[in-house]
Amino acid sequence: MNKGLEVARGKTKVLYEKPGEPDTLVVTALDNITAGDGARRDELPGKGRIAAKTTARVFRLLNLCGLPTHYLSGGEDDDDNEMLVRRANMIPIEVVVRGVAAGSLVKRKPGIAKGAILVPRMVEFFLKDDANHDPLIEIDDIVHRGLATPQELGMMSEIARITFEILAHAWRSRETLLVDLKIEFGRLSGGEGRGNLVIADVIDNDSWRVWPQGREELMLDKQMYRDLETVTPDDLARVHANYETVADLVGSFPALRSGMVAYVADGAQSVALLDPVIAQTNVFGLQSLRRVVSTHLVPAYVLQAVQQLDATFARLVYVASGPHLAAMLSAATPTPVFDATEFDASELALVVAKTLAMDDTVMFGRVLLVQANARSAVLGADAQINAPGPPVGLA
Repeated sequence: MNKGLEVARGKTKVLYEKPGEPDTLVVTALDNITAGDGARRDELPGKGRIAAKTTARVFRLLNLCGLPTHYLSGGEDDDDNEMLVRRANMIPIEVVVRGVAAGSLVKRKPGIAKGAILVPRMVEFFLKDDANHDPLIEIDDIVHRGLATPQELGMMSEIARITFEILAHAWRSRETLLVDLKIEFGRLSGGEGRGNLVIADVIDNDSWRVWPQGREELMLDKQMYRDLETVTPDDLARVHANYETVADLVGSFPALRSGMVAYVADGAQSVALLDPVIAQTNVFGLQSLRRVVSTHLVPAYVLQAVQQLDATFARLVYVASGPHLAAMLSAATPTPVFDATEFDASELALVVAKTLAMDDTVMFGRVLLVQANARSAVLGADAQINAPGPPVGLA
């Protein structure tokens, strides 16, 4: 990529200006691997390419789910180890989401057994300060230092949790346990959405713990390198192989599996009954089609339509316009069938999306985001109606 002046340099990456595009940066991942805040450092040829590939694939997944990131493009083999990102002013805080007790947590909290599943997920904040080994920092201290507002911290916590659950879902489908995750945030420095919070920096194999089959001894992440007493060429070869394996596995994460929602109306007069549900399912980006049948006039055609749809689509959900049709469809297909008259439109759309999200990480992420936005709307409405009114003026 065409690069301009160097903007910043870290232990494992360098940021450059993008000539002619002041709001865009080129991120170049280096072949360095470090531990102990840089106390241990080795050259791992090819790591930069692997790190860029892993980060690009994770960010593409998050973008597809609707989460805000700074990632624009690049990072794959043809781009070597470079990505294009939106320029952001980084918040000097690492946000760590823990789904399993491990690492520093069990040292700080001996009452929590190592390997215990943490529900709800635990979110912690660490100040980026290598000299002091990135110390844990409390929310009040973050606000007092002016690093982030309470509203921003709330948003960072929610986005970090959603990011963890999306990646945990993706890893779970590969029979691998996501133990914890570290991400960072920045405020967009220009362009559309200037000042908005986005997930920034990188998310690669240095950013998490992943245990295949839930077994720590099979770890694929950077912890293997951290745990080495001495580093030999054979050790580095194993670390490199693990990083390659992770990049390959993550390569399938961003794929949106094609699912279809079949809206079936019992007669032409029932078509309009399905319109509110269709409008709500469009929020999730679901593909859909409509069919009109009649359980009374041509019942055989109902079965014919079901057979055709079942034979055509591998991932399918039916939404029927009424109970009689729903019962007939349910008897004719092993595919899930929902009666539109039993649900509110937005509720049914969520149920349909959840059904298709079971083995689709992108749809799973979109469901999480819609649910989070719904919770936020409720809290916002409550805050609005309970806000103090304007002061009463003197007569």
